[in-house]
Amino acid sequence: MANAIFYCEYKLKKDAAAADFLAVSKRLDEGHISKQPGYISWQQLQDGDIWVDLLTFDTMENLKQFESQEPGELALSFYSHINMPSCKVRYYTIRR
Repeated sequence: MANAIFYCEYKLKKDAAAADFLAVSKRLDEGHISKQPGYISWQQLQDGDIWVDLLTFDTMENLKQFESQEPGELALSFYSHINMPSCKVRYYTIRR
C-alpha cells in the first residue's frame, strides 16, 4: 500500500501570531491528529506568508476517514488562525 499525503496551502489571518498558531498546531497534533488510525506525521512549512500542512497517513482510506470527521474544539481553535478562503487542498499518493 502507498502512503497518502494531505496537502493544504494557506495564509494566516492578519492578526494571527505565528508563535500562537504553532502552539495551537502542536496541541491539535498531540491531542487529536497523531492519535488517528494510520497517522504517520504532520509537517508545517512556511515561505513568507504562505503556510503548508503536509499530513502523511499510511493509506488514502485512513486519510479520507480522518478528513471526514467533524472538527472538534482543538481543530476549531486551529482554524480560527487561518484565512480559510486562502486554503488550497490536494490529496496525493506517494509513488516512490
